[in-house]
Amino acid sequence: MENRQNLNIQWYPGHMTKTRRMIADQLKNVDAVCELLDARIPISSRNPDVDELTAGKPRLVVLNRADQADPAKTRLWAAYFREKGYAVLECSAKGGDGVERFPAAVRALLTDKLRAYAEKGQVGRTMRVMILGIPNVGKSTFINRVAKRKTAKTEDRPGVTRAKQWVPIDQGLELLDTPGILWPKFEDQSVGLNLAFTGAVRDEVIDIETLACNLMSYLAARYPEQLSERYKFQPQPGASGYELLEQAGQKRGFVIRGGEIDTERMAKILLDEFRGGKLGRFSLETPEEQGNG
Repeated sequence: MENRQNLNIQWYPGHMTKTRRMIADQLKNVDAVCELLDARIPISSRNPDVDELTAGKPRLVVLNRADQADPAKTRLWAAYFREKGYAVLECSAKGGDGVERFPAAVRALLTDKLRAYAEKGQVGRTMRVMILGIPNVGKSTFINRVAKRKTAKTEDRPGVTRAKQWVPIDQGLELLDTPGILWPKFEDQSVGLNLAFTGAVRDEVIDIETLACNLMSYLAARYPEQLSERYKFQPQPGASGYELLEQAGQKRGFVIRGGEIDTERMAKILLDEFRGGKLGRFSLETPEEQGNG
């Protein structure tokens, strides 16, 4: 099994508490909640507070970055969330694939509500949807794609969206953008690792080499072929993440004084290439691992 090194990740800045309060306050103003998840880590990228915070509101789960996830696993995840009673949309906000289906998905989710409004003579009433998600899951990029214009500030850095903002999409649909809401604490070490692997936790607050060692161990255990293909070495069973990092660094020619391998440089390269999709399409979680979820 993977050689996991302890990486204590705790990140819950004060603005997260404000975000919780804002969500609770604004819930009465929206018809539905759209929860953006990372298709590679749908459970790790869910805030456990969201179910409690948004109880009773129709829910659309958007599996974003589906283009970077294992397609077979993504299909299983879509079925998993549908079984829980949520509507599901698979998309890639960055590339735009699937985003155009969002307005129709919202209207399908709210069919009963729209019919009830029509019966009251409120035809054409605007549907309002709250967009929720952890930092750096791609909310702003998604909203900009849906709106077909730049309305939300995007930056490849967690926690950029600070204040709430209403974004009109078309005559009958408005989105409420919200700041990213992260877990208050990670009960499970693997959740913290998955978030860090995918860039949802700022690299400044963690040790990059330790993170890369954990990722190397995971990939060697689950996806050895992709690792071998990208870095031109065969992962040996039982090798530590650090040894694997050294091997990859050696193959890349990252050798410094005295023949030492620049593992820090290799660590950054590994994380960049993993996050950029250059290593392949990976799903780091499966529905089977969730039990009854």
